[in-house]
Amino acid sequence: MRDSYLPLSVSEPRRLAIAHWVDHVNTIETRPEMQDWLCNRDSLTARLVARCDQFRVQRLSQHQTRCLHDEYTKIGLARPAKVRQREVLLKCDSVPMIYGHTVVPLNATANQWPLFHALGERSLGSTLFNDPLVERGALSYARLHTSHPLIQRIKRAVPDMHARTLPARRSLFWRKGACLLVTEVFLPGIVNL
Repeated sequence: MRDSYLPLSVSEPRRLAIAHWVDHVNTIETRPEMQDWLCNRDSLTARLVARCDQFRVQRLSQHQTRCLHDEYTKIGLARPAKVRQREVLLKCDSVPMIYGHTVVPLNATANQWPLFHALGERSLGSTLFNDPLVERGALSYARLHTSHPLIQRIKRAVPDMHARTLPARRSLFWRKGACLLVTEVFLPGIVNL
């Protein structure tokens, strides 16, 4: 199986790994039942709501922090720098299905992304897909390994999750010239929906 992450350097700890993002889902060797979940460009929130009795967004954090090493070039930064970050779990019937990670460059204004600061436990997807000014970029895919920082965060939020690798996708959203990057990591329970 092809390695989907690249260590930053030999001297860096293994926990500082970056994902190898690709343009085609077949490159990350996912199970067939995951193909539609990963490739579908419709609202992931709407798809989850349609498949469960009780949908919930659990906000894990929202604050300024340094972006990950595999994010900064994607959002137009010259090096890893501070961004606004939001992390959530999307749950169906109390089971975590998706870990969502969003980063917004600090130079984006409240006029460009007016609801980002006030989302609380509301879905970002519901605002993105209902705003005619928002344009979505291409999807890219990766298989995140235990050494990736997002997997480490998922394991803290969902301690009973023992997967060694998880499929993920990400895409840029644009509004009034400003971007935000949304990464969605698919947790093992999703195959039961």
